[in-house]
Amino acid sequence: MTVLLLCLAGPLQAWGSAARFVRRTTENAPTKSGVLGLLAAAQGRPRTADLSDLAALRFGVRVDQPGTRVRDFHKAQHAESGKVMPLSYRFYLADAVFVAGVEGPEKLIRQLHHALETPYFLPYLGRRSCPPARPLLFEGSLTNGPLEDALRATPWQASQWYARQLARAGAGVHGEGRPQPEQLDLLLDCPADETPDFSLRDTPVTFDPRHRQYMMRGVRIGDVNAPAHDPTAHLRRAAPSGPPGPSSPYAP
Repeated sequence: MTVLLLCLAGPLQAWGSAARFVRRTTENAPTKSGVLGLLAAAQGRPRTADLSDLAALRFGVRVDQPGTRVRDFHKAQHAESGKVMPLSYRFYLADAVFVAGVEGPEKLIRQLHHALETPYFLPYLGRRSCPPARPLLFEGSLTNGPLEDALRATPWQASQWYARQLARAGAGVHGEGRPQPEQLDLLLDCPADETPDFSLRDTPVTFDPRHRQYMMRGVRIGDVNAPAHDPTAHLRRAAPSGPPGPSSPYAP
């Protein structure tokens, strides 16, 4: 099997698995329906398209930066009739970073990877008002092997300011590069022969706006020690143009 990993980072994200009238909530991590919707949009699939191949992919998320839950108050008015729409509350995750992945047949995974390189529709993080702050793809996004192993091995993707915050709070450990949190949460599709830790109705059957349908999905909770990350590891030392002077800050 082949694995596609995405970095989901942005000022705001919203991953709802249930909506009750005027209260639009968000889960604490990306949902399978939200990420598969992003992939389907990148491919240019219409909302009425068959989703069975995407729904069959194994899905998982690693929480690199949990973010903060915020609430927004919405007031809207119909553009043509002028009718005032019901007041609503919408919840978001602010300043969160996740690594989400799907595992499946190599041909399909490579098609999805290519679609994200040149998306048909612009991607967003759960709602159209939530654009990503970074490229979704990163070095190592496409890999072979089990999804769980890929999520465990991928370098920590949290923001630099968050790493500094951990360092000041004394909540990180020092390896090569910046401070790391001791553990990151993992949320993985639960195998059919195991008992899930909890369930969500977030496996899409159809995104048809006339009758959206979702199936239940079992989720297994785990954790992983944050893989060390050196942000300068890919850089090469510049060849010296001459002997440094005694006042040079680069002198050995």
